[in-house]
Amino acid sequence: MLYLKLMKNNNIKFGTDGWRAIIAQEFTTDNVARVAYATAKWVKSIDENASVAIGHDCRFAGPLFVETAIKILCQEGVKVFAHKGICATPMLSLACVNYKTTAGIVITASHNPPSYNGFKLKSNYGGPTIPADIAIVESLIPESIEIPKTNLDDFQKQGLLEYVDMETDYFNHVEKNFDMEAIRNSGMVFGYDAMYGAGQNIARRLLPNSLVYLHCEHNPGFDGQAPEPIHKNLLEFSELMKNSSDLHFGFANDGDADRIGCYDGEGNFVDSHHILLLLIHYLYKYKGEKGKVVVSFTVSNKVKKLCEAYGLECIVTPVGFKYICEIMVNDDVLVGGEESGGLAIKGHIPERDGVWIALVLMEFMAKTGKTINELIQEVYEIVGSFEYDRYDLHISEEIKQNVIKNCTEDNYKNFGKYNIVGRETIDGWKYFLNDEDWTMIRASGTEPVLRVYAQSNNRANVIDVLESVKKVLLSE
Repeated sequence: MLYLKLMKNNNIKFGTDGWRAIIAQEFTTDNVARVAYATAKWVKSIDENASVAIGHDCRFAGPLFVETAIKILCQEGVKVFAHKGICATPMLSLACVNYKTTAGIVITASHNPPSYNGFKLKSNYGGPTIPADIAIVESLIPESIEIPKTNLDDFQKQGLLEYVDMETDYFNHVEKNFDMEAIRNSGMVFGYDAMYGAGQNIARRLLPNSLVYLHCEHNPGFDGQAPEPIHKNLLEFSELMKNSSDLHFGFANDGDADRIGCYDGEGNFVDSHHILLLLIHYLYKYKGEKGKVVVSFTVSNKVKKLCEAYGLECIVTPVGFKYICEIMVNDDVLVGGEESGGLAIKGHIPERDGVWIALVLMEFMAKTGKTINELIQEVYEIVGSFEYDRYDLHISEEIKQNVIKNCTEDNYKNFGKYNIVGRETIDGWKYFLNDEDWTMIRASGTEPVLRVYAQSNNRANVIDVLESVKKVLLSE
């Protein structure tokens, strides 16, 4: 038996979306075993016949980490449903519902740099595990655990391990919920950047003749770039969209395909605020669906404005999709989403799903015969036009703490020529500069980064606000 001897400071804590750490430093088979053991104890406390669905994305050593977790879970008497090969997070979450498991595990670090891997927990409703249950799992993590040498074939023979095809399950689920023929026969061609992530197989399978692919091959190092679908990481894709006259719309997914970034046919980035507005507009105005709209604190107030126009209640949560998910599980929610590209809609699982959201937008275009920009103009007629961007500042811990201190003590009265006229502090600090413009400061929950956000009526103003805030913060 392999015995794990841990340093006293090797504590494992879950962030806004799972536990993430650098591979071969903190993220090791030994530590994965510890978390898997705690997960087993937790699910068994809920259900004496506990079961878990498990999968991994494209990152380095995913199969090894999954094998380790399976051994611990099965050793503890937990039935495991596993997918062979890469598995997008939404597929795993759907599997929790399909196979009625107690919980789910995805070995992924989502959009983090390639040196990271992670451990996401899902619950039986097919979405992120709520913070209260995460706290229980953290409390059950042992200082050491023995990893059994038992072969997986033996667990399979005992009925404790069953391999299932989560990709095919997801494919069939899509076919039942979308007018795929309308999309496939629309005459539109779509661009797709998988960012070397786990969405590549299902995207090609769903739209074999309607997609132009980029970075849809195996590369666990993501070509050295963090697989986060934001414009600065998608410049090659932007150029592809701009230079291809026959591409009508493009989308990109992060490493585990639960986030989305989009482009119009001219190679211009369509951020999550605009996607949220489009989802609300399509589902309410065109499809006649209703429900609450739940968004994280970093989302544009334009969403509130559209909700007011449509008579929909808008709820704002702290950053982290788990807070949105908790409301979706217990209430009637039409759309839920984050600034970071994690979006969910009614009629699916309460989970971020980058492929699913792309299909909604493509169906919207196919059904109306309109471009994404024409649909955005429909929304602008209600809420007004706007631009948005964010800076990720990699700064010293000293400066970071000084900024947090000044925000907490309300020391900022202006950022250069921009006077602060209002402030909200649900999660981070959002500063209003006038009726339309705002900026926000927030420390990342998963990376050593300080994020600065800004919205204004044009691109030049957005950059000017960001530069003004950056100048003040870096002078700390």
